[in-house]
Amino acid sequence: MLIASVIDALYRLGAASVIVAEGPGHIRDTDLLLDESGLRAQLEILKRAKFVDLNFDSVTRVVPGTGLTQLEEIWLPTTVQSADVVISMPKIKTHHWAGVTLSLKNSFGILPGSIYGWPKNVLHWQGIDNSIVELAVSVPIHFVIADGIEAMEGNGPLHGPMRRLGCLVFADDPVAADATCCRLMGIDPGRVRHLQMASPLGNLDMMRHRAAR
Repeated sequence: MLIASVIDALYRLGAASVIVAEGPGHIRDTDLLLDESGLRAQLEILKRAKFVDLNFDSVTRVVPGTGLTQLEEIWLPTTVQSADVVISMPKIKTHHWAGVTLSLKNSFGILPGSIYGWPKNVLHWQGIDNSIVELAVSVPIHFVIADGIEAMEGNGPLHGPMRRLGCLVFADDPVAADATCCRLMGIDPGRVRHLQMASPLGNLDMMRHRAAR
């Protein structure tokens, strides 16, 4: 319902077209995912939004820009590369390896499983934190809408218990968005390695953020 509300709002703001895109890392049956999540029903009500399974989208070759990984090339879905605005909509969750999985880690869902496999272990072998920052540079996130209405803590992103945060986080800075989500979860964002590494791409410091406002 949140995704559907965002689609409706974007069209009201004058968007020419809105595409909902996802590349699940563990569930290969995307049709089942759409049905069980209720997203297909919402998209059918709206009628105007298109869904693209990024795992099987056509791809474009991009040269990595950070040198943090040993990848000589990154294959990105054409749908994402051709978008004027990329909005990341993560669920607020902990992650047993990355600490948290928020807007930046959400970019793992962009890379096509048809090339990188499931659960996209190539990125893990390069170092999760390194890969997160590499993707943040290769696919800039223009806006974040993080869903903390029902979040996850503990042994996330799959087995942790649900935690009701009862909030949404909106930001045009993915680093600031993720740092804010960390603070809502009681986690010091300075201790999340990929956020430290990505700090030049946004605003990690809360006091500087307040001053800028």
